[in-house]
Amino acid sequence: MSYSNPFKRDAILVGGEWIGAESGETINVTNPANGDVIGTVPKAGKAETRRAIEVAAAAFESFKATTAKERAEMLRRMHDVMKDNVDVLAELLTIEMGKPLAEAKGEINIGAEYLLWFAEEARRMYGEVVPSPWADRRILTRKEPIGVVGAITPWNFPSSMLARKIGPAIAAGCTSVCKPASQTPYSALAWGVIGERAGLPEGVINIVTGSASEIGKELCSNETVRKITFTGSTPVGRTLLKQCAGTVKKTSMELGGNAPFIVFNSADIDAAVEGAMAAKYRNSGQTCVCVNRFYVQSKIYNEFCEKLAKKASQLKVGDGTEDGTQQGPLIGEKAVETVEAFIEDATKKGGEILTGGKRHALGHSFFEPTVIKNAKKSMKFTSDEIFGPIAPIYRFTKEEDVIARANDTIYGLACYFYTQDLGQAFRVMEGLEYGLVGINEGIITTPEVPFGGVKQSGLGSEGGSQGIDEYLETKYVNIGGLGV
Repeated sequence: MSYSNPFKRDAILVGGEWIGAESGETINVTNPANGDVIGTVPKAGKAETRRAIEVAAAAFESFKATTAKERAEMLRRMHDVMKDNVDVLAELLTIEMGKPLAEAKGEINIGAEYLLWFAEEARRMYGEVVPSPWADRRILTRKEPIGVVGAITPWNFPSSMLARKIGPAIAAGCTSVCKPASQTPYSALAWGVIGERAGLPEGVINIVTGSASEIGKELCSNETVRKITFTGSTPVGRTLLKQCAGTVKKTSMELGGNAPFIVFNSADIDAAVEGAMAAKYRNSGQTCVCVNRFYVQSKIYNEFCEKLAKKASQLKVGDGTEDGTQQGPLIGEKAVETVEAFIEDATKKGGEILTGGKRHALGHSFFEPTVIKNAKKSMKFTSDEIFGPIAPIYRFTKEEDVIARANDTIYGLACYFYTQDLGQAFRVMEGLEYGLVGINEGIITTPEVPFGGVKQSGLGSEGGSQGIDEYLETKYVNIGGLGV
């Protein structure tokens, strides 16, 4: 039975019109908590994407001429629509993705905060007057919107990931064509409704669901699209970068992670356990900044393992719409099989399961929160992103050794560590090769700061004052003939 919600649309949005795919084909969207089909969305492809790009380009011609104040007011109205409808937007998110309602509400709220942040940044796009080396000339720079933006987003944060792309695009004066994940399209399509209710001009936001390969390839190869912003896996990011090379597009890539969480002997162990729970089991471990590897110093290793296992075993697993649920289902069967393979590999190599380790009694794609002691470098999850509720705990003795082990990865998105030693805090922070560092904190994301990784975790930043620069070009102007 199809699920009803005032922000749910079973159509794609192109130039202000809600339409189907030319082929008439659709994709079923299911609730991961029970497998029920909650609706269908169009299976669009190259033709629909090209049309969306064309209308976005047409809308850009007038939208780029709007004032920063006008665009800021649009974003504020969108923010207000979201804040006035947090509950229904969160319910839609939970039904299609599975995360607990409390987490879904948090995602909607932070998405709204991103809009508010970029509404303010829209009025801070300063150029410069540069001291001229010529007496009869004046030099200045100005910031201009880059043009049509292609935005590709994942299923794990289907609303807030678009907020971090749509917000700065509108603030800068850009129009966009958005491609959400097929598992969670409704939270993205809801952005079209948000824009309508806020009075956003037609064609500024276009949303196309369907074939990832067809839509992604058209966005990357079409010369009219001047920027691609992508959040997802590193392998897919590499493919998109190759496809963008032919038209030399500006790109923002927020890719995979392999986050270490280091606990030193001096740490407040109870605080570290609380931080570990937030940094590991949020969204059932399905985030790019979730902890992948726990490194705990020898003196406190056993105590930390026992306390984390006890806390993890107390998490309430259930349908995200039920009161008190702390961990919902994984996104689907494939995710469960991946987690099972990690656990099988670890146990064969000497890992000790302290809690969890198997599918939950609830069935479907629910999985028990898991803690594995005696983790070793040879285990697959040391190098592969887990994206599930497994906490492997490694033992270390020396500070310099753990920094090297933490950096021994192609990824460099987020990292965390706990210490009460001020000198150590600075040494380790400076030694870790990551774009985001949490010291004595497990949740560190906020709109006011840049979010982005180093190495193969990505290019560019989302959020902070740096976030809007990704959607702007700098134009240099040399004015001569002044007769000075």
